[in-house]
Amino acid sequence: MIQVQRVDLQNKAQVRAFVEFPYRHYQGCAQWVPPLRIDAYLPLNPQKHPFYEHSDAGFFLALDGEEVVGRIAALENKPFNRYHQVKDAEFYFFECANDAQVASRLFDAVIDWARKRGLNRLVGPKGMSPFDGYGILVEGFEHRQMMTMMNYNYDYYPRLLEGLGFEKEVDFVSCYLSARDFDIPERVVRIAQRVAARGHLQVKTFQSKRELVRWAPRIGQTYNKAFVNNWEYYPLSEREIKFVTDNLMMVADHRLIKIILHEDEVVGFLFAFPDVSAALQRAKGRLTPFSLLDLLLEMRRTRWVSGNGMGILPEHQGHGGNALLYYEMGKTIRDFGFEHVEMTQVAETATQMRADLKNLNGKEYKNHRVYRKSL
Repeated sequence: MIQVQRVDLQNKAQVRAFVEFPYRHYQGCAQWVPPLRIDAYLPLNPQKHPFYEHSDAGFFLALDGEEVVGRIAALENKPFNRYHQVKDAEFYFFECANDAQVASRLFDAVIDWARKRGLNRLVGPKGMSPFDGYGILVEGFEHRQMMTMMNYNYDYYPRLLEGLGFEKEVDFVSCYLSARDFDIPERVVRIAQRVAARGHLQVKTFQSKRELVRWAPRIGQTYNKAFVNNWEYYPLSEREIKFVTDNLMMVADHRLIKIILHEDEVVGFLFAFPDVSAALQRAKGRLTPFSLLDLLLEMRRTRWVSGNGMGILPEHQGHGGNALLYYEMGKTIRDFGFEHVEMTQVAETATQMRADLKNLNGKEYKNHRVYRKSL
């Protein structure tokens, strides 16, 4: 008999059971990248996670006797709902045995939680910050996930959701580019060089991690403004911007972060991150002196890089800024000897960027689907 239990965030055993389930669920899965436990516990800590300043969450476990067989979180992102004038509930952290009854009971708990708040639609997976990753993986199960910037799940997950009446809301596609085949069209190169020569837009690189950290608040403000037309956008609070930028600074290699300036104002950015998935898998979620050293070494030896953040303010689009960003991406790949590039989770609504990546010989090779269901 499957029972669903609401997690008491003051109960350490229940919180531990929620956090630890995926480490057992994906044990032996070569494609899953375990998050560091210090990060995995944070979303269940209302005192530390900025999401709780403005929104609510509930966490649920599915139990078969004493054994945890599934988990899920229900979220009400109030700033998102206000901005888009909707009454959405969101689900996240969905993990489940291959059992339709377990999935049904978990979503029954989430739907009940949502209806009690007057919400009329359930959408997800969507996380508690912009860098949590979106969607259920529906294509590309054979490929390792890109660090913890996206979700990984077994191939039966889409069937479980669709069996419960969920429908597609939006897809987030990840694109693979081989450095050998990466080819920026001559037209784009000419535009980028012309823009650079005019001096209207300038590329700034960073000489040290310390310099990058000093710029972080300004970069965060631009990030918050760059995606106002995107499906997933909502205005971040000051603390959320700091939370996002602080997390970025922890994993960033300053040499791979570039920004676009217009008269000393940050108007665009390119975030590239060395792929340390292999080191995270070896760490098994534990941050020790040895695993930390391994992560730092992996940053230098990996031949994979993730582009997970590329944008320019709407008022500066159409003036050569996009060409400049792609040109700088090509320089990053060439200058640091990367052989494989993943542009991580590009929304299907970003039609221009997806077309640009195809023109650069990119191949769409992973697809994460956000689902919806009316309540």
